[in-house]
Amino acid sequence: MRAWSVVEPGPVEAESLRLVEKPVPVPADDELLVRVRACGVCRTDLHVTEGDLPVRRPGVTPGHEVVGVVAGCGAAVEGFGVGERVGVAWLRRTDGTCDYCARGAENLCPASSYTGWDADGGYAEYTTVPAAFAYRLPGALDDMSCAPLLCAGIIGHRALRRSALPPGGRLGLYGFGGSAHLCAQVAMAEGATVHVLTRGAAARRLALDLGAASARDPYEMPPEPLDSAILFAPVGELVPVALRALDRGGTLAIAGIHLTDVPALRYEGELFYEKQLRSVTSNTREDGREFLALAAEHAVHATTHTYPLSGADEALRDLGAGRFDGAAVLVNDLL
Repeated sequence: MRAWSVVEPGPVEAESLRLVEKPVPVPADDELLVRVRACGVCRTDLHVTEGDLPVRRPGVTPGHEVVGVVAGCGAAVEGFGVGERVGVAWLRRTDGTCDYCARGAENLCPASSYTGWDADGGYAEYTTVPAAFAYRLPGALDDMSCAPLLCAGIIGHRALRRSALPPGGRLGLYGFGGSAHLCAQVAMAEGATVHVLTRGAAARRLALDLGAASARDPYEMPPEPLDSAILFAPVGELVPVALRALDRGGTLAIAGIHLTDVPALRYEGELFYEKQLRSVTSNTREDGREFLALAAEHAVHATTHTYPLSGADEALRDLGAGRFDGAAVLVNDLL
């Protein structure tokens, strides 16, 4: 099969990601073989390609927002059939036995592994997934709509819960890409007032079109103090900016897997009055199931821009340059 491979982590403009030939993967006994139909483009794919995240699997195929159909099942798989549509997300496997897994925090499992980082992902004709970590997808959502939900949506949902937004609260979103524009829709459906702070004019227009109360540059103050904020942009210098925008007792959640260095924080101006700073680490399968149900209930809509899978490198370059709003989705033209 043809698949994209991170041949040497570095700037995507330097052809660190290349289209190569790989064997069709053979699923393990507990895995599904999935024929890829669409795959969302996540900023984490860019971090893996450019080396912001350390190499876990040399020559890895990125992609962890995969919509496809079951093309084969391992010997121990039950409950899935060939031809069934499934989703493949970031969290690929956990040990299921550690203290974290036992208390329902499998996202913190030290033995966890990830699609498109530890194992080859969806920038390919085929991929595999442990059956226990595959998602059944809402029938009302087409492939293009589903793909961004599988990471951008799920991680945005976990970040929203980590932000401790009170009912009817005021939420600030710093950065407004694939994850934030889905998170905003859930927050507003649940009664929040959403203020968007992002650099791109197109992203600000999208935010207002979706119903945000305001959309400003990220270094400006929102029009009112925030109960909660989520930092989606991987820009550490925005941490003190967002903390200053919080009301007393407010919470800032940092949603990204990678963040540039955070400058020194001033206790009185940025942390006092019981403000909280939280990180977000991956997600649990329950987060995914809960979000997919909410997405169907509230008709959460991904604003998508289509690229052929053969143009994955172009999609990553455009993502890094901020050339589109919403999310990019690769449609498999390699088969």
